[in-house]
Amino acid sequence: MLWRLSYAVAYRTGRTPWDTGITPPEVVELVDGPSALPPGRALDLGCGTGTNVRYLAVHGWDVVGVEADVRAFDAARERTEELDAATVHLGDVTRLDRLPVAGSFDLVLDVGCFHSIPMRRRDAYAAGVAERTREGATLFVWAFRREGFLPIGVTQREMRDRFAPSFQPVGRIPGTVPLGSAWYRLRRTGVA
Repeated sequence: MLWRLSYAVAYRTGRTPWDTGITPPEVVELVDGPSALPPGRALDLGCGTGTNVRYLAVHGWDVVGVEADVRAFDAARERTEELDAATVHLGDVTRLDRLPVAGSFDLVLDVGCFHSIPMRRRDAYAAGVAERTREGATLFVWAFRREGFLPIGVTQREMRDRFAPSFQPVGRIPGTVPLGSAWYRLRRTGVA
């Protein structure tokens, strides 16, 4: 619960360097680049103030965002309120079964949420994502690299193993800030 408190303090004080209001170029490439995914249903986990929910909805996606911090959630609702294709829910991304997040999604986006979830809740996150995606769906996650004994971050092995056998890795884009961060792209298999 310490991580939630730290996010609440950050949103309350306006010190949210991760929430720039600009959709990352890697997401733009995925959605609008030469090999863009066709629009469908998208789930943005840890959607913050709704920047990427809005971006996806404007680009033809039917989008559901989930955010745990009430200030960020309120900002996301305000940012997306005029968009019929965008919905935002206040809740825990490791307990999607408690939210009205139904149906199958073609894209699950996570820009810096999974890497801060406590280890004991990460399997619940992975199971929730698997239950809400169809075969061939894309999971696109940006995360810090785990360093030492810090409880934040991921390893390539964790990204592969945590989501297996429901997802298999199909690509990794090294990040630049912070050094060691990366974008992980996984594809939904037919295995439950």
